[in-house]
Parts: sequence; C-alpha cells; structure tokens
Amino acid sequence: MNNREKSSSLAEIRGNFGRLGGVKLGKIKHNPIVKKLGFNRIILCCVLVLMYVLFCFTGKNFAGLPRILSALNYVYFLGFLSLGVTFVIGTGGIDFSIGPVMFCAALVSGFCLTSHGMPVLLCLLISILVGTMFGIFNGYLVSYWSVPPFIVSMASMNIAKGVASVFTKTQSVSWPQGVDANGWFRKLIKVGDFPVGLVIFLVFAVICSVILNKTRAGRYILSLGSNKEAVRLSGVNVRKWEMLAYVICGTMAGIAAIFFVAAYTTVQPGYGDTYNNEAIAGCVMGGTSMAGGLASIGGTVIGVFIIALLQEGILALGFTKDYQLIITGLIVIGAVYADVVARRRRN
Repeated sequence: MNNREKSSSLAEIRGNFGRLGGVKLGKIKHNPIVKKLGFNRIILCCVLVLMYVLFCFTGKNFAGLPRILSALNYVYFLGFLSLGVTFVIGTGGIDFSIGPVMFCAALVSGFCLTSHGMPVLLCLLISILVGTMFGIFNGYLVSYWSVPPFIVSMASMNIAKGVASVFTKTQSVSWPQGVDANGWFRKLIKVGDFPVGLVIFLVFAVICSVILNKTRAGRYILSLGSNKEAVRLSGVNVRKWEMLAYVICGTMAGIAAIFFVAAYTTVQPGYGDTYNNEAIAGCVMGGTSMAGGLASIGGTVIGVFIIALLQEGILALGFTKDYQLIITGLIVIGAVYADVVARRRRN
C-alpha cells in the first residue's frame, strides 16, 4: 500500500469515527429527558460540579459550608442582575448600567435610613423604586426615542454614579449589621445556616421563566430580538414591550441592591461596573443570545452559580479578584463566539 492509499484509508477511518460520534451525540441531544432539561444546561451543570470538585482539591479550606454560604451571598445580588438583563438581551439590546444602578439604589435608600431615620421597609421599597425609575428612563429612551441601547446604558451608568455621589456627598453608607429591629432585612439572606436567599432567588427565577416562556409579554420580548420590524408590521406595539424589558431589568437591579446590602452592609459610591460584565457573562453563558431572540432563565441561573463559584475558587487559591475579571472576560468572548457559531449553523 503506497502513501496515498494509506492517507485515503486514514481519512476514511477518521470520517467514520466522526460520523459515529455525530450520530451518538445526536441521539443524546434528542433523548426526551435531555431535550426537556436542555443539553446546554446539562453541560453547564457538569461544568459547575467539576469546578467545585477541582477547587475542593486545589483550594485552601474550600470544601465546607462557610465557602458555600459565601458563594451564595454573591449569587443573590448577581443573580437578580442577571435575571433582569436576560430580558433586555432577549430583545437584542444591552444594559451596562445595572451594576451602578444597583449601587445607586443601595446608597440612596441607605442614606434615607441612616441620615433621615426612615423605616427599614420604606427604604427597601425606595431601593426598588430607584431601580425601576432607571429602568423606565432607559426603556423610554431606547423604545420611544430610538437611542441605541449601548449609548443609553453608558449614559445611565454615569448618571447612576453621579446621583449616588451627590445624594450621599461621596460618603459610603453602612446598613445595620445585626439582625435586630433595624437589621431584620438581613434574614432575607439566611436564618442560622439556612440559605433563605437561595429560596427567594429561585422563586424569582421561576417567575421570570414563566413570564419569558409562558406569557404574551415574554413571547413579544423574544420576538423583538428575532425580527423587530416583522413584529411591528404585524400590528404589535413594539415600543411598549421593549420598554417593559428595561423596566424589569431596572426593578431587578433595585431588588439586587437589597440583597447586596443584606450580605455586605457597606456600600461605596462610584462602584458597580464590574458586576455588569459578570451578570452579562452569567446569562450569555447560560444560552442567552447576544443577538436577541433566544434566552434561557434556567441557563442564566446556572451561569450565575458558575461565576460565583469561580470568584470563591480564585480567592481560595490565593489569587486576587483581578484574575476573576480576566477569566470572566474570556468566558464572555467564548460564550459569544459559541453563540455566533450556533447561529451560523442554524441559518
């Protein structure tokens, strides 16, 4: 057998193995259970478990309840940010202001509590109101004034930082640290060692999933991301539904502020930018397309857990948070590239 015949035989063997692998993978993907759970979500869950096992063996004092509870503290506020921005990205838009808006809501409401003695419950409602107002502002400019989402969110990010600094006179705000009469809101995170916050977050995730997948609002929001002009020509009020996505996003940022202060108590003006990228990374990693039209709340939840576990794992390995920023940036690039490749195949 000459070299040409050998090369031809090897190529044929490789092709047979490739087709065999493709058939097996296709059978797995089309399995009823796998289809119901979602192939991508199953892969993400496997990645999450492998990451935890890896950090348990390589990280210092990583295994155990304290690390898990610490990671969950990160999950709560980042999770609400990710749930909100999933709706916006589903329309084909983007919101880079969610992190600073969360900090603005926490600072404004915290200032009302510490400097003006307002009731805690009222201050928590003010936090949600501040986030919702920013959502209305962003949504109105994007949907009714046709300002590009990128420009609106960048401007809103600076406005949020400015409002928080002016309102608090550039001073940090410390919420009550105990669980007494004023610090009862901290029980939203945990009671004893029971993670109450995890239950609340998952309930909100289920509600968001129902809205996105089972209601007219969700169908229109995703349709805007697929083909906004076609939806408009069919007689749908696209402005109303596009604005709704930003309002939901802003409201979630206000709720995220509550869980942030419940976990960390102290808030400083001028921060929050990094949480934008992490929230977006969580939802994009979970299967939400940056081009719009495709979103997964379940995938977003798993993506958030991966980001939070990554943050705790890097600290357990003795590295600084800067390394997490590098890895998160690479994750965003990889997730977006995978989405581009998947769209090309579908087309």
